[in-house]
Amino acid sequence: MPASKSLTNRYLVLAALASSPSTIHNTLISRDTELMLDALAAFGVALERTVQADGSTTVHVVPPARLSAGPLQVQCGLAGTVMRFVPALAAVAGAQARFDGDAAARVRPMAPVLDALAELGVIFTYHGTPGMLPFTMDARQLEAGAAVQIDGSASSQFISALLLAGPALPGGLRLRAAQGPLASPDHIAMTVATLRELGAVLEVDADGRGWHVQPRPIAGFTVTVEPDLSNAGPFLAAALATRGVVRVPFWPAATTQVGGKWVQILAAMGAEVSLGADSVLTVRGTGPIRGIDYADASELAPTLAALCALADSPSRLTGIGHLRGHETDRLAALQAELGKVGAQVQVTGDGLEITPGALRPADLDSYEDHRMATAGALLGLAVDGIRVADIATTSKTMPDFPAQWAAMAATAAGAAEQGAR
Repeated sequence: MPASKSLTNRYLVLAALASSPSTIHNTLISRDTELMLDALAAFGVALERTVQADGSTTVHVVPPARLSAGPLQVQCGLAGTVMRFVPALAAVAGAQARFDGDAAARVRPMAPVLDALAELGVIFTYHGTPGMLPFTMDARQLEAGAAVQIDGSASSQFISALLLAGPALPGGLRLRAAQGPLASPDHIAMTVATLRELGAVLEVDADGRGWHVQPRPIAGFTVTVEPDLSNAGPFLAAALATRGVVRVPFWPAATTQVGGKWVQILAAMGAEVSLGADSVLTVRGTGPIRGIDYADASELAPTLAALCALADSPSRLTGIGHLRGHETDRLAALQAELGKVGAQVQVTGDGLEITPGALRPADLDSYEDHRMATAGALLGLAVDGIRVADIATTSKTMPDFPAQWAAMAATAAGAAEQGAR
């Protein structure tokens, strides 16, 4: 599997804020991370890439003595980590910067993180819908030591953006989540763990809804990025869809990634799952796929929902209402696309209810959403005649997905041929 996008872009932001150079091994190179690298370069961060013998990429990051204050231009594409994390970086820089992105990015929620930065003295000028791309920000009058409240119901990235900038903000940061649900708390926990790993000092309130980050420079660091466990999901789920066996190497024994939940999810749905001493995770499909009642699947939901459409009983996915604001409205998209293959899907206030039906071929849309594309590929293993439009949208986090998927499928054909012999 390629490296984790979530961890790569967190490490890159913190390396840009560090007091000395950093080295990031096994850096993901994909559209989302290229956009982040381009954004950091705009602030004067020096970046040197080296391709290792195993094909992985190492990035050496040299932060400037002072981040550029602009005026700057930042292109976000459709990368949530860029459009949410980088404005907080621009605030630390005291920068004037204009942000824009793909057409689909202009309808993704931004207001909570921008409103929080406004509480710190940042001035925003919107060139379209208020609270969304495109906008220009002016952080030359950044205030010190303010306590900030933020709405974290639509995306965990709003909170993570402020936390990542916290050590470099004048006076640090006191952040409190507004009343209401927290989207994808696992990703917030990942941000907290990453900050602590690199030496930041922060306290989390007892209820998990408040954070106090001390103003303290982060020293340069050397890290190796874990494989992307969320992107491993479609491959692992293939074992259930085909009653086959899939093995993924370099699976961490402990992780902050939400993709680590695949071990429990797939076992609950009927797979045999084991992690060997060699760090190879093996998933074996043993028979019918069981329906599941599962909360807070976050970015795993598209693949999980596709697997639920192949199950022998209904499933209910809750705590994922925030997926309406991802690359597309994933709840509506899953209702439409799973319906095409025969499942009955009901959208609820915070999730999906999925009742499998007689499976049928269909042409599936990807909605410029990498996880919708990979969910469609998974269905194609079980339903003859599935076609997925614009599979290349997987380049957002996994540029080699089509080739790797084809290579995996080819091993199944080889196994069948060997069995026939």
